[in-house]
Parts: sequence; C-alpha cells; structure tokens
Amino acid sequence: MDIQWSPDDLAFRDEVRAFLDAELTPELRAAGRLMTSVYADHDASMQWQRILHRRGWATPAWPVEFGGCDWSLTRHYIFSRESVLAGAPALSPMGISQVAHATMAFGTAEQKEYFLPRIASGDIVFCQGYSEPESGSDLASLSMSAVADGDDLVCSGTKVWTTHANVANWMFCLVRTSRDGRKQQGITFLLIDMTSPGVQVKPVVMSSGEHIQNEEFFDAVRVPKTNVVGEIDDGWTVAKYLLTFERGGVAAAPLLQVMAAEVLEAARTAPGPDGRPLIDDAVFRNKLAQARIRVDALEMLEFRVLSVVADGGSPGTMSSMVKVLSTELSQTFTELLLEAAGPRGAVYQPHATRPGGPVPGYEPPADGYVSGEPWQAVAPLRYLNDRAGTIYAGSNEIQRNILAKSALGI
Repeated sequence: MDIQWSPDDLAFRDEVRAFLDAELTPELRAAGRLMTSVYADHDASMQWQRILHRRGWATPAWPVEFGGCDWSLTRHYIFSRESVLAGAPALSPMGISQVAHATMAFGTAEQKEYFLPRIASGDIVFCQGYSEPESGSDLASLSMSAVADGDDLVCSGTKVWTTHANVANWMFCLVRTSRDGRKQQGITFLLIDMTSPGVQVKPVVMSSGEHIQNEEFFDAVRVPKTNVVGEIDDGWTVAKYLLTFERGGVAAAPLLQVMAAEVLEAARTAPGPDGRPLIDDAVFRNKLAQARIRVDALEMLEFRVLSVVADGGSPGTMSSMVKVLSTELSQTFTELLLEAAGPRGAVYQPHATRPGGPVPGYEPPADGYVSGEPWQAVAPLRYLNDRAGTIYAGSNEIQRNILAKSALGI
C-alpha cells in the first residue's frame, strides 16, 4: 500500500483547497465549527449544498450518468478530508448518501428522473422513516401498515427518532404490506410526500434541548403505488442495500484530527487541577495523547480500506473496525473537551453554538452574552449528542459480534 498522494492527486487537493477558500464564507465556516452534533444548522447545510451543486460537487459519489464525479476513491477521500479540515458544514445524508443510491439501484426510470435532480439541488429534502415506538433495533418487527386500495397504499401508524422530519418534504419509509411469512417479508420501501393529508409531525426534544428528531403520525395517508421503490413486499432487500451507504465512507479520521486539535487548543488555556494549564496535567495529557495515537491508527486503517476498495476488493470486517473506532474516539474527544470546559461547560448557552435544529423554550440573553468561549458552550451539547454515535448505523456491540465471528472465528 502506497500512502503517498500522486502528483495528480496533489493537484486535485490544491484545486479543492482553492474552491473551499473562495466559497466558504465566515458564516458557513462558523456553522461547521460550532456544530453540536453530526448534523449542521439546516439553513447553512442547504446553502452549502447549493454552492456545491453549482460547482458539480454536491453528489460526487453518484454515478456520472446521474450527475456524480468521475473521481478515484483517493480523490473522494481527499475531497472529504479537505472539506472537514476547512470547516465546511455537513450535508444532510438522507437524500444524497442514502435514498438516492437505493433509487438508482431499485427505482423506476420515472423515479430516477424526478427525484435524483431534485435531491442534488436540495429542492427535495428526505428524512428516514424506519424506527417505530415498538421497533428500533429489531427493525423487521415494524408494524406501520400500508393497505392496497386501487392505485394507492393507505398508510397508518407511527415512526419515531426521525431526524429533520420537521424540515423534510419527503420521507423514505418502511411499511408493512403483508404479515405472511418471516417478519422480514411483507415489508415495502415507500416514498411519502410529507405534505400529504393525514401526516402529523411532532418534535422530540433531546437531552441537549435541541429539536432535531421527531415523531410522525400517519392517519390513513394515501400514497401512490408508483412511489414504491423496488417491489411491494420486498422492501427489506432495498433497506439492506441502503444500509451499506448509511454506515458511511472512509474519512472519519480528519474530523477526529480536528476534534483533537480543538481539545489541545482548549487545554492550553483552560486551568488544570493545580491552577496551571490543563495540558500540563499528566493524566489529562496522557488521555489526549493516547486518543490521538488511536486516530493515527484509524487513519492507517482507512487508508487500507481505500487501497482494498480501489483494487476492486471488499473492506469486509474493516468497516466494522472503522465504525467502532471512529464513534468511540469521537465520544472520547467530547469527554475531554467537556473536561477542559470546566465549570463553564455546565452553563447552558446554545445561542453561542450552531445546533442542528431549533431549541424550543430557550431564551438567549438579550445582549448575547456568553460565559467563557464559544467552544465551552459547544462542549456539553456535543457530549450529549455524541452518546448516540455508538448506537446508530449498527450498534458497536453488534459490530464487535461481527468481528468476533468473522475475524476471530469465535
């Protein structure tokens, strides 16, 4: 494995850097740097997507025939890495990185023609309708019904933990169209217009106080059968395919490097237990050093994945390794940042941050006063939101079971 970039790749890196320098306004960089979860401020995210779309870089991982970029895997990695290092706000993954790929693989020509250009431009914003109040980790036990009635499916039931359903105008959804056979059978992958009569969205306010997730109620919502992706009763096949995209790409290390740098900078000024800078405390310094070393190991693992996939292979269990390492390291850095924030990290002041959604009931001070520095306001919100990292996209316990069985033969 050669981890050196080629001259052409270095030229591409410089092109990306020049674009980011020119197009990332201070406001957009602030939206990226002051994120409190994996989701950026929605308006900033959509503004950045429109800028990328004009450049032809909003959907680089799509096949070229649908508007993607003819990039090598190395260039995809470079683009992701440089975007993170420059502080670009994250794009919502549900449309571009998830349902778009399912539509390309299983959708009709009409679905591709209608949805894909609008997803790329940001005119259509998707949310994911999977989990239900009684169906989370065991997704196949879902019960939201979709009963055939002429050319429509009539949908009734509830979905929950739905990120950005309050701002999305479409949902890709798993519904129960049959109860015959195994529970994985009889599930259909359906696209639902969120403006349809009978759809009600209610906020789920997280422990951080942010309204990013929601609960949705469907009361006899009529959805045309032409909105089925794939075949009726075979939505589990589509969902499994989409999951490979939900678990992400190979550029977690750059974000963690940024987080490590933020912790280091904070620890240089924050007071430690003896009043000296926190970075002078041996215990804290060792925790930060160990985490930073693990980031370097993760980056080498990501380079291995990049090399294997570039040669036409499958990353196999390395994907599970990346997921476990990246999410647990992210939690480690949020813990260290909160420790560095000290007492001011206990002050609730989301007005100094750029959360991924509104904060209901919160009244910021009239003069905008912030106790401490903005990073001290970000620290507790990131800590609270990042607790979910080891659960979503396949919990780390499940990933360790995969590794035990496939890599260790246990």
